[in-house]
Amino acid sequence: MNLSHNTVLITGGASGIGLALAVRFLQAGSTVIVCGRRADKLAEAQQQHPGLHTRVADVADPAEREALVAWATAEFPALNVLVNNAGIQNRLSLTDETVAWETRRQEIAINFDAPIHLATLLVPHLRRQPGAAVINVTSGLAFAPMAMMPVYCATKAALHSLTLTLRHELAAVGVQVLEIVPPAVNTDLGGPGLHTFGEPLDAFADAVMARLAAGEQEVGYGSSEQSRLASRAELDTVFQRMNNR
Repeated sequence: MNLSHNTVLITGGASGIGLALAVRFLQAGSTVIVCGRRADKLAEAQQQHPGLHTRVADVADPAEREALVAWATAEFPALNVLVNNAGIQNRLSLTDETVAWETRRQEIAINFDAPIHLATLLVPHLRRQPGAAVINVTSGLAFAPMAMMPVYCATKAALHSLTLTLRHELAAVGVQVLEIVPPAVNTDLGGPGLHTFGEPLDAFADAVMARLAAGEQEVGYGSSEQSRLASRAELDTVFQRMNNR
């Protein structure tokens, strides 16, 4: 993938992995639009990186997804890359009866409904653009889930499956479909302080962007690289190790 001379829309781009990818696309010479739910975080990102364009949007809401795509394609007609990065991670047992369904529904809506809907909305536009791509950010937990975050892991497994199908379907129309498979990275995903044990954000982002630029379609890092390439028996071992500590 050529990282320069693109117009890139990144969901969940105000912080964490999304912002790290945005900065690297900017540095490579691309136009970058980031969206997120919090205007204050978007303003902070734009202040730190003045080249960013921002848009407040809650991708859990279908109407806001439609409005985002309508605005982005009107304001940036050269838009040719969608990065489905927005995600939330709840550490909630499936058998906890005190958890409201709306909490679980929102996790599904942001992590899985949004990538499907945004890709569906944008593909007619993307297929007319040179160098078009959809990049889905999944997780090493798509391959071996952690039981304490069951809905998150399930949505990422579903997004991995969707990526394979979308890649097959769009190959004929010249739209690349790529996948970034993060391990635990030192961001605030799941809540402040929960991923301080994770991989350094800059090292992770540098590595995966370099591999996308080299032409790889599916890129992991550290433990997630091992998981995405593992056999079923090896994944069973990873599952047992993670969930029987």
